[in-house]
Amino acid sequence: MSLDALSAVLWHERRLLELLLFKLEEEQLVLSSGRTQWLGHATREVESVLDQIRTAELGRSAEADAVARELGRPEGASLLEMARHASPPWDEILSEHHAAFVSLTDQINGLAESNRDLLATSHRATQETLMSLQESVQTYDPRGAAASTTSSVLLDQAL
Repeated sequence: MSLDALSAVLWHERRLLELLLFKLEEEQLVLSSGRTQWLGHATREVESVLDQIRTAELGRSAEADAVARELGRPEGASLLEMARHASPPWDEILSEHHAAFVSLTDQINGLAESNRDLLATSHRATQETLMSLQESVQTYDPRGAAASTTSSVLLDQAL
């Protein structure tokens, strides 16, 4: 039955969205901790899950179109529209899938926005630090008098 296949595909896609949420959370922890040497790995993992989601969406689209035809609805019908025309228990199952997708999407969008903000803040802080290194540094000459020179540069090894 097509509804069984659609539900299986929807469960798979939900698990992938949960995995994406987890990977975004990991990325945020890396950004928040300042351990940016792991940022490339975290970003690649997010991209990998996004690729898996794109592939799953193709399968979902095919299954959803089959179910829509089965229910007498046009291809491309939404989950809610199919739920309104499905018999129990499928009406409730499809509605629950829809609600889960909306919730996961909201969480993912919020976390992705937060990560973008953290990246922007980190980028600005790095630029400000680099600009401060270009400014004149106050040093002392051999007699102990204050001398301003552009040849001395202080560099924090934590950078």
